[in-house]
Parts: sequence; structure tokens; C-alpha cells
Amino acid sequence: MAEPPSYLSSFKDELIQLIKRLGTYLAPKMSNLFSISLQKLDPRSVGAIAGLAVAIIFTYRLTRSPAPPTRRPPKRQAPTTSSTAIRTQSNITLMPSGVYSSSEDLRAQNTFDEFFQPVKPTLGQIVRQKLNEGRKVTCRLLGVILEESSPEELQTKATVRPSVLDVLLEITKFCDLYLMERVIDDESEKNVLLALENAGIFTSGGLVKDKVLFCSTENGRTSFVRQLEPDWHIDTNPEIVSQLARFIKYQLHVSPVKTEWTTGKVLSSPSLEQFFGF
Repeated sequence: MAEPPSYLSSFKDELIQLIKRLGTYLAPKMSNLFSISLQKLDPRSVGAIAGLAVAIIFTYRLTRSPAPPTRRPPKRQAPTTSSTAIRTQSNITLMPSGVYSSSEDLRAQNTFDEFFQPVKPTLGQIVRQKLNEGRKVTCRLLGVILEESSPEELQTKATVRPSVLDVLLEITKFCDLYLMERVIDDESEKNVLLALENAGIFTSGGLVKDKVLFCSTENGRTSFVRQLEPDWHIDTNPEIVSQLARFIKYQLHVSPVKTEWTTGKVLSSPSLEQFFGF
């Protein structure tokens, strides 16, 4: 038989004391009550007598109730092949207070950590968060998307940086992206378009060839950006970034050397993929 909780025992003791005090208070009234003839008893006197009788009987029953049997400590049982949750519950029930199996406690903690482990955001969620939900982006090719860093190199070949490909494809899914670069000749344009096509940017992403823009001067790239009015512009040239700071909401300056910008609208990162945490 289970032992009653401590708060029930305390309530029982207080109730007994209250009834005893009530009996003590009503005891002096007994002689007066019994001296009154039955014919002169009014309803209030009858109620008092009945209440006293009930109080006496109730007090007698409570004080005479047998004490609950002493609970014998249960024997420990060997662990079975049941699930971890059942073993953990069995150990908590059978073991004395404050004593737990270290292995079961570790399993329970691991389960708790796994359940409340924060969900890792997807690349698409990171891109949208970093871009502050900006929907139009302009980006230079050299030094950001391509491994080459000068227009002269594009005359012979163009190579898309593998590490930036996933981020670039995600940007094309979410944003209206325009790529632009200064080139020396038509052969350079062909090399760039071929490299982008071989990387799958025109097929896997949402980019079309008409959104790859070429110019012959650095000022031409500045004009492109101002005409398109993007939410973000990404460039490696600090002079262009500085010129566009008054007109563009946000800019990312890609440079291996971190540059401190006075305006909070210009951010700096060694690469495009590192800006998004990759």
C-alpha cells in the first residue's frame, strides 16, 4: 500500500486539531443544553447538538485510524533489453532519491540535446538573410566569380571559381542577378560566357546570357550599376565602391585585405562565399 503524501498527513493533523478545539469550545455548553427541556429546544439548539455529535464521531474515527504500513524498499532489477526511455523511467522509480545510473543519465542528456538542437539553416535561408531580402544584385566577375583578376587574362581563358558556384546559383534563384566586367576584346566575352555556361549557371540557375554585361572601361561598370539601381552591388575596386556609396543601398567589397568603411552600407569580405559563411 502506498504511503500518503506528506501534505495529506499535515492536512489531517490540522483538521484533527480544529475539531478538538471545536469540541473544547462546545463542552461547557453541554450542561445548559441538557438542562433545557425537550419541549423548549429551538432549531438552533438542535443544530448545535447534532454538530457536536458529528464532531465527536469524526474525531474519534480519525484518531483511531490505523497507521499506514511501512513501505519496504523495492529490490533493484537488472536492466532489460527494452528501449532507453523505459530503462530510464524504471531506474528513476526504483532507485533512491538522488541516485541515478551515470550511463542512463548520459543517454537522457544526449536525447535532450538532440531534441533541442537548433535547426541548421539552409543555404537559401542564409543568402536571403545576409542580403536583407534584397531582390536585385549586380556583381563584378573578375576576382569574385572568376579566378582571373585582370582583363588581360580573359583574352586567353576564363575559369569559374568552384567554391563560389553553390552560392552564386542560390543567388540566381532568389535575386535578379546581373554580372558585369570590363573586357579588352570580343574573344574575352566569349571566354567568359563559355566558362559560365560550362559551370551550369545558365541551366541550373536563373541567369540568362543577356544579364552578363560587358564594357570597355571601369566607369562603364559604374554606369551599369547606377542604371540598374540594385539593392546590392559586389565589387573588388574600392574606388567604384566609394563612388556608388551614395546611390546603392548596400555594397560588398571583396578584398583579401579588410577595408574599414565609414558608412555602414558597405561591408567587406575576403570572398563572396565567405560572406555567406562558406
